[in-house]
Amino acid sequence: MDSYRAEPDARKGDNAMTTDKKLLIALAVMISCTAAAWLATSIQASHPTYEVRPEITIPEYRTDAARAIDAYERLMERFMNMTERDLTSMNYQLRTISEKLSAIDNKMTRLSAKVTRIEKSLGIKKPKKQHNKKAAADRQ
Repeated sequence: MDSYRAEPDARKGDNAMTTDKKLLIALAVMISCTAAAWLATSIQASHPTYEVRPEITIPEYRTDAARAIDAYERLMERFMNMTERDLTSMNYQLRTISEKLSAIDNKMTRLSAKVTRIEKSLGIKKPKKQHNKKAAADRQ
């Protein structure tokens, strides 16, 4: 009989242990649900705040004098650009004219040398230079 009684006691112990586990699980679920409900109400209770940054530009107020000064500055800028272009063009033209004059000078020098050789070969003497007074009288 003793052995018969031992079995029900062992069953009671197992049963008590499973009951304790079930209670602990139920308590943990209840605490979790309570925490979730509390967090949900605290989240809903806080009103969201929005920060609005408007990006509207308002043109600055300008006086007539400021507009006139700006127009004058634009006009002067255009004038300076036009002057710069004209000076660049003149520089190019002067360079071209200088090159042409140098070429003409070289040709005149060669021509003078040829005339001098022709005069020497033909025996022609160079005319003497007249005095300034005599040349001035001849002109009149």
